Amino acid sequence: MEWLERHQIVIYLAALVLGAVAGLVLPGGASALELAIYPVLGALLYATFLQVPFTALTRAFRDVRFLSATMVLNFVVVPVVVAAAAIALIPLPQAVLLGVLLVLLTPCIDYVIVFSGLAGGAHQRLLAAAPLLMLAQMVALPLLLALFMGPGLADIVEIGPFLEAFLILIVLPLGLAWATETFAARHRSGERITSVMNAAMVPLMAVTLFVVVAGQFPKIEDQVGAVVSVVPLYVAFLVVMAGLGLLLARVFRLDVPSSRALIFSGATRNSLVVLPLALALPEAYAITPVIVVTQTLVELIGMVIYVRAVPWLVPAQARSIR
Repeated sequence: MEWLERHQIVIYLAALVLGAVAGLVLPGGASALELAIYPVLGALLYATFLQVPFTALTRAFRDVRFLSATMVLNFVVVPVVVAAAAIALIPLPQAVLLGVLLVLLTPCIDYVIVFSGLAGGAHQRLLAAAPLLMLAQMVALPLLLALFMGPGLADIVEIGPFLEAFLILIVLPLGLAWATETFAARHRSGERITSVMNAAMVPLMAVTLFVVVAGQFPKIEDQVGAVVSVVPLYVAFLVVMAGLGLLLARVFRLDVPSSRALIFSGATRNSLVVLPLALALPEAYAITPVIVVTQTLVELIGMVIYVRAVPWLVPAQARSIR
């Protein structure tokens, strides 16, 4: 497990490249790979949700200052940044814009905890806040999408497939994770299930990236330029959010570990959870899931830099950010 986590970015990049090659060389196999997306992604999301302590939801309310800063950063500051960049400054095709909005408007609730801990951030506070972040984004995302895309959103999103994806790939794994956490609190076998799923995170992520890219690549091979065009946007988002996270940490007078955790929370996004929603879009939006996956790869590389850069931005010598 330690080896997998240490080499996860290389593994994910390899999965992405292999998926693109498979989609290009074997375009006829795309349909079979698409059938594998739901089971693989469902297992990955179940493992992801198991890392969120829903059974300890009340703990998040105790740290009012950090929780308030996290909510303001993710649901006030980030939407303004996304609106300015993806809508006002960089006009994008509608299918590409929808992918950017889906992924950038939803804060991460899983591996942000790991990367924040590696940088000396208050990862336990992020862990406690994760359930609220998850619930808040489920409420906020439809409202923000409607605000940014206007009444035309109803013409894009077919409610049947969208609702099916939401129930099967978000609600069901979420419910199973909650039930497993409750079971694990009373039985050792539940703890074993959690341990196995935690160990399976990196392989499941790699398989998910492979099947999504291989399944979608034949549909968008003539739109690779559009995929590449969002990479600078995702890189700019990481840079801008580091500065804004630091500024908000000063406004809320957070201590050093909390400041570092806040910066990570504002920069990392929840691509895995919104991917099922992107996959449920009509055929004309086949590029949207790839736009979401692209952000994942850019972010993972960015996190390697963040782990070294954030301690420099928020040095340990300072007792608090003022």
